[in-house]
Amino acid sequence: VQLQASGGGLVQPGGYLRLSCAASGSIFRFNVMGWYRQAPGNQRELVATITNGGGTNYEASVRGRFTISRDNTKNTVHLQMSSLRPEDTGVYYCRLQQSRTDSWGQGTQVTVSS
Repeated sequence: VQLQASGGGLVQPGGYLRLSCAASGSIFRFNVMGWYRQAPGNQRELVATITNGGGTNYEASVRGRFTISRDNTKNTVHLQMSSLRPEDTGVYYCRLQQSRTDSWGQGTQVTVSS
């Protein structure tokens, strides 16, 4: 499985960005896709996940500001981020978990700064 993320960039506090990730390869029907982030000096942490059935889970600090969605027909996952804060800065990674495989994308930088 290969994951290709896109959509990062520099944005001012209060702004918005949309991240996208496309998965290719051997993808099973039942899986979980998600976004994780890693700030300098910190461990990688969960941002949001979504199951193939649409069930979602969010890290507390992004709930209400970020929305995760997916298109099962295209094997894509998106993260709509709004009301961005400087503490949202980091490298964002997409992930696909399924039976037998756990795959990560290459990461895309998100910087929130004035």
